[in-house]
Amino acid sequence: MLKKLFLLFFLSIGVQTFSQQIYKRTLKLMGSRFDITVVAQDSVEAHKHIDLAVKEISRIEKLISSWDPDSQTSAINKNAGLQAVKVNSELIELIKRAKKISQLTDGAFDISYASMDKIWKFDGSMKKMPSDEAIKNSVSKVGYQNIVIDEENSTVFLKLEGMKIGFGAIGKGYAADKAKDLLISKGVVAGIINASGDMNTWGKQPNGESWKVAITNPMNKNKAFALLPLNNEAVVTSGNYEKYVNFNGKRYTHIIDPRTGYPSSGIISATVFAPKAELADALATSIFVMGKEVGLNRINQLPKVECILIDDQGNIFTSSNIEINTKS
Repeated sequence: MLKKLFLLFFLSIGVQTFSQQIYKRTLKLMGSRFDITVVAQDSVEAHKHIDLAVKEISRIEKLISSWDPDSQTSAINKNAGLQAVKVNSELIELIKRAKKISQLTDGAFDISYASMDKIWKFDGSMKKMPSDEAIKNSVSKVGYQNIVIDEENSTVFLKLEGMKIGFGAIGKGYAADKAKDLLISKGVVAGIINASGDMNTWGKQPNGESWKVAITNPMNKNKAFALLPLNNEAVVTSGNYEKYVNFNGKRYTHIIDPRTGYPSSGIISATVFAPKAELADALATSIFVMGKEVGLNRINQLPKVECILIDDQGNIFTSSNIEINTKS
């Protein structure tokens, strides 16, 4: 699971002469930090809306958590190789979209990554590389092609016994999207759902300015190299520079290619802008695995999706249509 990093929002509020103000609450949901920000007339209205967002996020966690033994996702995993499991349409649609992203990324993104054997250790305890055979066997039960969806009967079946699915690389983004949609439906004119680095925004600040995000280079975390406006879109920044091992002069990071079992290399930070946090989250994950050239090429083919990549030498690369106002 990727660690979400480097996202700082600048709230240029100025003197509060506006009828609406910014209200924010920070709390722990889905095992992670969530920051929920809304623009409202007063604190009573604001906290009523934030309560609704919290309830929605908790509902989604109950649906998709693989840690909750009573969730529908856990039921799918328990019955892998045995029988199909009836689930609600929302989960069916989420798994369908995940499979489409797997196809788009040639399997670099795969919710069945949860089936991987955890043979790589990045806590300093691993003194030698796993064998080629062990690495190959570690992903023997991974493969989105073995996730069978029966829409007519609303069931999901994992073909291989011991196979599992997990939403660690997409779930928080989905929760951010759903909370945003709910608040918009309730008349909230602007806000930010920050799901531990998976951010979705809408509307503008009370002074009429766009929300802005600062992108920090992990090679120098004290400085932001870009400040970008966000207009009704999501952004996810992921990094993999802190957890790694070195063997035979090569650096292996904690983001594993679900197709091969080998860790990714070359990229240390990926920021993705997209209409939905769910999509941005999934693409930020898969770009590390696809690599710089393939990742940028794939992003450039997607409408309304842009990215900023930083390689392990500190070089910055962007997709075709993104504009960066570089900060010194």
